[in-house]
Amino acid sequence: PNQYTEQEAKKLGVVGWVKNTSQGTVTGQVQGPEEKVNAMKSWLSKVGSPSSRIDKTDFSNEKEISKLDFSEFNTRY
Repeated sequence: PNQYTEQEAKKLGVVGWVKNTSQGTVTGQVQGPEEKVNAMKSWLSKVGSPSSRIDKTDFSNEKEISKLDFSEFNTRY
């Protein structure tokens, strides 16, 4: 399912990572221009991958950064 998240992130031009947890949730980090990060947050909250069920989203630790920590968006295992 995370392939759809990777595709959306690449389409929007954000970087970071996503990972499924053993609790059946998803965790990750998204970096990029604010408007692109907001678009990714909206997609994660409302659309997600075709097989996902979104009960709620929780975005935390938001902050401005001076440079990106990642060069691409990928899935961690």
